[in-house]
Amino acid sequence: MKNKLTSSDHKTIEQLKKKGNIPVHVAIIMDGNGRWAKKRGMPRVAGHKKGVETVRDMVQACSALGVKYLTLYTFSTENWKRPKDEVTTLMRLIVKSLKNETEELNANNVKLTTIGNTSSLPSVVQQELMQAVLKTSTNTGLVLNLALSYSSRWELINAVKNISKQVKENKISIEDINEEVIASNLETRNIPDPDLLIRSGGEFRVSNFLLWQLAYAELFISEVLWPDFKAKNLLDAIINYQNRERRFGQVSEQISKNSPKNNNAKTSL
Repeated sequence: MKNKLTSSDHKTIEQLKKKGNIPVHVAIIMDGNGRWAKKRGMPRVAGHKKGVETVRDMVQACSALGVKYLTLYTFSTENWKRPKDEVTTLMRLIVKSLKNETEELNANNVKLTTIGNTSSLPSVVQQELMQAVLKTSTNTGLVLNLALSYSSRWELINAVKNISKQVKENKISIEDINEEVIASNLETRNIPDPDLLIRSGGEFRVSNFLLWQLAYAELFISEVLWPDFKAKNLLDAIINYQNRERRFGQVSEQISKNSPKNNNAKTSL
């Protein structure tokens, strides 16, 4: 994983770490690959291939920042509706990327995990994915979480089914159902909710991604198309995040009293 962070990136990273309040979990909707290719008169897959380079940049930058979890919306359930040739090429690209990147992820102490209906992926993708997850399973650094064949509504339907089954089998009662029970039946049950959601490409929607988990996430929309999204753009999002006040339903005075670090927050959402 060749280091593409610039000296300016490293300087900014050190400043951000010194300030503190680095998001524990960053989630990204990687949008704009197709538009990036179209603007250049290239096939859509060219944008997806270029986008893989951006993923490398994000992994490096998040690792350097001390972010604990990075979830990437890699392939949604709705993406299966795209032209067959594009889907086939995307599957091949996933396999190729896993083969090319796993050793580097392992060498850099990055742990790979997945969420989504991975059983719907082609067998060759499942095999490469399983091997990559296994090879990196003992790593203790950044957790790179790929959302593959994922949709939040699919996830929530499965959670309702699982909880209903538990009630039917008298393992829990209806009165026992609360936020913790629901969260424990989601794909993300082993990781904290995102603190920050970044979407590249300028669209203002969450596209059926982590609907439950994003309840209190800070949102950052970038006009930059994913293949052009660099470490600097990620760092801009972190700077923006650090200048916000996260109230979680409370008032500013309560936050200031309980968390001195928020006294200088500039933006309240």
